[in-house]
Amino acid sequence: MARKRKELVDILVEMGTLKQPAAAQAVEEARKSRLPIEKVLVESKAASEEDVTKAMAIQNDMEFIDLDRNILAVSDFRLLPADLIKRHQVLPVGEENGKLKIVIGDPNDLETLDILRFRLSKPIETCLAVKSKIKDHIDRLFAEEQRSIDDMVRKISMDRNASLDVSLVKGKDDDEAPIIRLVSAIITDAVKSRASDIHIEPMKDRMRVRFRIDGVCVQRDNLQKKMQNTILARIKIMAGMDIAERRLPQDGRIKMAIDATQIDFRVSSLPAYHGESMVLRILRPDNVKIGIQRMGFEEDDYNRFKKIISRPNGIFLVTGPTGSGKTTTLYGALAELNTPDRKIITAEDPVEYNFAGINQCQVREQIGLTFAKILRSMLRQAPNIILVGEIRDREVAEVAVQAALTGHLVFSTLHTNDAPSAITRLIDMGVKPFLVASSIQAIMAQRLIRTLCDQCKAPDPEPDKRMLQVIGLSDKDIVGRTINKPVGCPACNNTGYRGRIGIFEMMPMTSEIREMAFKRASSTQLRKSAVNSGMKTLLQDGCIKVLNGLTTAREIARVTQAEGVLVD
Repeated sequence: MARKRKELVDILVEMGTLKQPAAAQAVEEARKSRLPIEKVLVESKAASEEDVTKAMAIQNDMEFIDLDRNILAVSDFRLLPADLIKRHQVLPVGEENGKLKIVIGDPNDLETLDILRFRLSKPIETCLAVKSKIKDHIDRLFAEEQRSIDDMVRKISMDRNASLDVSLVKGKDDDEAPIIRLVSAIITDAVKSRASDIHIEPMKDRMRVRFRIDGVCVQRDNLQKKMQNTILARIKIMAGMDIAERRLPQDGRIKMAIDATQIDFRVSSLPAYHGESMVLRILRPDNVKIGIQRMGFEEDDYNRFKKIISRPNGIFLVTGPTGSGKTTTLYGALAELNTPDRKIITAEDPVEYNFAGINQCQVREQIGLTFAKILRSMLRQAPNIILVGEIRDREVAEVAVQAALTGHLVFSTLHTNDAPSAITRLIDMGVKPFLVASSIQAIMAQRLIRTLCDQCKAPDPEPDKRMLQVIGLSDKDIVGRTINKPVGCPACNNTGYRGRIGIFEMMPMTSEIREMAFKRASSTQLRKSAVNSGMKTLLQDGCIKVLNGLTTAREIARVTQAEGVLVD
């Protein structure tokens, strides 16, 4: 009879590195977020990455190797092809009796093990090491081969023989042309810098490259004007776009493996005065799998959110400007509801992330496949839950309302500044007030704020009282609280901020608000009623984040556009 494998948290408790209450909390969080327990333990800092890896080694009856104490011979790296080492983040540590010994970071990554066995055609023995230390070893190993972007640009600029011919950027081998290596290096650097977008912008005498990191654009490089056409052509080829078309906007998509993770890039080109402006939107699969609880909800809003998305019918709207995390929130809700007993269909423009078990439809305006047409068709598919990427006009709004009234749970987004304004926007579109009042279950406005870097944030002994007053905090509010300030370190690129969370304004439809919507009340009146009913505004939710030491008053004022100060 096979021996039952011990649970990871039980092993950590036996090792003395995890307390029983923390273990139970981690198991519950992993269940809710549907993330691997090892990831939850490390990210919540309940246990260190090294302790978790040691426990995984015990659990899987594998040898654990401490890469800080074991110096790997450079000659051993030749036992594996470089592309396997880079792509799958594995390290060869020797060969004995025809069996190759390989260090891996995840014993559950069966796909990588199958690829290694297939490519190597020989027996392998796997042992376990801390994943981040494996990556550090690989980065050091290939440091000489991977020139910095600055060095690469300098070499291309100085080398008159370096080919800038568009016809020579069509190869797949990184060694074929300097421009191919440069484009790959820019994309890789952006991903490793946690950027959400790469902006390549032709100027009069140069070409500017900027990364958007935590919602803020940061200049990365100024490239010579002579590189412009070949860089743009290379990106177009990678994205499957027409390199000869420079007069019309184009869209494309790139798939690229970076550090063993498959990353998608949504590419957009726009003809401008000095040449085509190119933006690569970086779509990371992990971005929409963080779990609802980690988005930044306070406990009361989190419970309200869970209750609303569990209802069988009605419309749940998420509002906010572009880049405020609306898609991530809706995907988080769908991931929570995605069970075998429910049928979920989405209409999106474009489909950014693929989800197993969800039927996702791509809008194609050029062939007449619009939001409204997809919506009408999907209702004949007998879904339980419908996601409409965006309510753009009266036709889509009316179909969504009818779907909600006929027993479907409908999720969608709307571009308004706050939650109450969504009601007046729908009525202005032409939807009858009684339909708006009866179909909507709740509206949530949101923004994304930068959080202080955990590595360097420090208590602020003298916080800026004027800025605190701007967001509505008085001296009385901060008594007994620690207000933190940004410092700056290598982990956050000396900005003092690393990562983002949401601030939310949750407005459930009470009977009073429904009555006011029916009577076409203004958004100001609706807002007053919602606040009196207990709605926390975006600014108030932001204040809670400041008092909890997660961010700064200046950041909240910047994002919420608080009146009374100009915030850079």
